[in-house]
Amino acid sequence: MSNALEVAANAVRELRPGELVIDASATALPGLADRAISGLDARLMSLFASDEREVAGRFFLHHVWSLPQLKRFLRVIAPIDPAEPSFPSISAKHPAANWFEREVMDLFGLVPTGHPNPARVVLHDDWPERAWALRKDFPAQGAVARVPGDYHPFRPVTGEGVFQVPVGPVHAGIIEPGHFRFGVAGEPVLYLQMRLFYVHKGTEKRFEHLPWRHGVFLAESISGDTVVGHALAFAHAVERLATVTVPPRAQALRTVLLELERIYNHTADIGAVATDVAFTVPASRAQALREGLLRIQDRLFGTRLLRGTIALGGVRHDLTSQGRQVLSAHLRVFATEFDALIALLIDAGTFTDRVDGTGILTHQAARDLGVVGLAARASGVDADLRRDHPHDGYAGVRFEVPVEDGGDVRARLMVRAREVEQSLLILHQVLDAMPDSAIAASMPERLPALASALGWAEAWRGPCTHWVATDTRGEIARVKVTDPSFLNWPGVIQAVPGNIIPDFPVINKSFNLSYSGNDR
Repeated sequence: MSNALEVAANAVRELRPGELVIDASATALPGLADRAISGLDARLMSLFASDEREVAGRFFLHHVWSLPQLKRFLRVIAPIDPAEPSFPSISAKHPAANWFEREVMDLFGLVPTGHPNPARVVLHDDWPERAWALRKDFPAQGAVARVPGDYHPFRPVTGEGVFQVPVGPVHAGIIEPGHFRFGVAGEPVLYLQMRLFYVHKGTEKRFEHLPWRHGVFLAESISGDTVVGHALAFAHAVERLATVTVPPRAQALRTVLLELERIYNHTADIGAVATDVAFTVPASRAQALREGLLRIQDRLFGTRLLRGTIALGGVRHDLTSQGRQVLSAHLRVFATEFDALIALLIDAGTFTDRVDGTGILTHQAARDLGVVGLAARASGVDADLRRDHPHDGYAGVRFEVPVEDGGDVRARLMVRAREVEQSLLILHQVLDAMPDSAIAASMPERLPALASALGWAEAWRGPCTHWVATDTRGEIARVKVTDPSFLNWPGVIQAVPGNIIPDFPVINKSFNLSYSGNDR
């Protein structure tokens, strides 16, 4: 690795199992990014800042790369002098860093020099200047006085017969707010602009004022459909900080919970895609299958959406032998009905006419933008943390990572369908060989002071990562949350042009990104 990165052999240190660290100067960041991608096939998983002026007199910038061939994460850390609050941007060459670097600018006041579009991304137009919410001296309590100003400067329309069609931010139904601005010439969409972050909740700031034992409850509220994924990523980080080993039975049960969350979400989304093309029979069947899963989850774990099942050190609910039999029997019936549902969809020409070739995200665009999870796999990007960075019980089970190369709505639907098949395979393996051990390990009274660790989980939508750092008392000093939607929304912008506005709902649904997880 040191040869590929052109650094001294002792510059790379293994902070924790699977987590490598390099200390670098800010000016070295672009070169290290280039060499990590070209020499190690690295993928940018997160990019963030930390305010450590009280302890070290510096801000720090962190680039987090996945190195799937080495089954390691690499975090490159660079100090930023508060007197010169800027750092060299890598976005022009590596667009995956675009929103990350602008988020650092919005919330820390560190300017990415050379960024091709250094505009606000998280902060809206009425947020005051020089009010950087994630700096330590920004008050966590109290309202921020808003300032009058112009609305978000969308790109103007030009050309005869070209119009803009605004949609949102308030939508029909119960989805959260997001503003979409379509530039159209007749029916075809020329370009799509979007404005998000209407539901920014200050989640990362809130972590800094919670006892670390309570953090798992905040983590599972980041995105209501990814309760297990985010709770696991936070728990993994804290357990690695505390050097706690999760018992084998708890690891197996975590695997069960994460796969159940994947199945019920994928099934609901397949039904929702059918709804958006007015194919109501399979839509209803999918929702009935989802409801059956939620009821069995409620019966076995006491919660329909699996909230409150993950604990620091393990899980909160065991699964008895009878419970495993009940779940296995339900999943066998589910598998038969799910196969019939998929056959009903792909055998219907009226359905495939709407999804084939619709909303194509090319392989190159997905790679360049750093798109992750099922959306990336539908565009031919073969990446999955369950295989590339195994966590919980995944190292001991046999499964495949489905990949499609179409990049369209059908490809994203088929990845979901094939992933459900693999989830069922994983679940039967785990349920048939459940280890006999405790379901949780004891956590220490305190976490180590001035330490940090990365936690990750491949949730149903894609990877969730949490970086947790402690202060001098061993309490939480910083939590960086990366939801897969933050990486994937730019992919929607690329997938829509060339289609017509009536196709946008089904394209958007085929990605099904989280406003709450993105905005945090």
